[in-house]
Formats: sequence, structure tokens, C-alpha cells
Amino acid sequence: MSNHENFNSAYRMIRIDQVIELTGLSRSTIFEKMNSKSRYYDATFPKSVALSTRATGWVLQEIEQWLAYRIAQSRGQ
Repeated sequence: MSNHENFNSAYRMIRIDQVIELTGLSRSTIFEKMNSKSRYYDATFPKSVALSTRATGWVLQEIEQWLAYRIAQSRGQ
């Protein structure tokens, strides 16, 4: 596997619609989990990355790791 392939899999960016689809959370819940002033704040939820002045994304691998953590936590592992 080349360095380019490693980079692509480790840093593949996804947009909010894909985060919603993968997590099953609503848009507002996702932003509440990221807001440190919200009572629904979740410090373990992946932070978004500014891609441009008007676009943000999330690292797919971080979302997948967060989901794995939540599944393990819900099953007492």
C-alpha cells in the first residue's frame, strides 16, 4: 500500500449529511454534541474540520471510531 493510499483512508473527509446517515443523529444533535456550552455536549464526539470559509467536514475514521466506542460502551465492554 502506498503512502498516498494510507493518507486517503486515514483522512477521508465526509460532510454533515454523511455524518447524519452514519450516526443516525439529527443535524441539531450533532452540533449540540460539539457545543461545549450545551448540556448535550459530548467531549468524545469528533470535531469538525474547516475545509474552506463555508464548508466543514469530519474525518470518516474518527466518526467510525466514535461509533465503535459507543457500541462497546453500550454493551458494557
